[in-house]
Amino acid sequence: MKPLVTTAEMTIGTVFPREFAAGLNDLTKQVDKPVQGEPIEITGRVVQLDGKPLDNLVIEIWQADAQGRFDSPDFFGWGRAATDADGVYLFRTIKPGASDGRAAHINFLLLYSGLMRQLQTVMFFDRTADPVLAGVRDG
Repeated sequence: MKPLVTTAEMTIGTVFPREFAAGLNDLTKQVDKPVQGEPIEITGRVVQLDGKPLDNLVIEIWQADAQGRFDSPDFFGWGRAATDADGVYLFRTIKPGASDGRAAHINFLLLYSGLMRQLQTVMFFDRTADPVLAGVRDG
């Protein structure tokens, strides 16, 4: 028996075409001049509770530049990637600087077709005091 393919009419939320994230995962190539900062790669794998990979899950990140500025004219600080059939994603970016009393971090937003839920999380780089993280931990 041939498995059925989910269509937009059969889901609750948005269905993301593969092109939705194409070419947006390299934050170092989004401006006309070289981006200043330490280049890094962020890669990961997203799976379901049973260990099956989530294919075409959209991940967006936003971050400060190397000096801790979110409003830099020389660095957009935003990117989008989609997981492949194995649930793997990759971003090329720069290590962000600390900003406004916050520890250096990158914000993540995960979106999956057919679900009206999203997951937001933060990746920190150092064991530095951060007021938002302390509020979550102590709250």
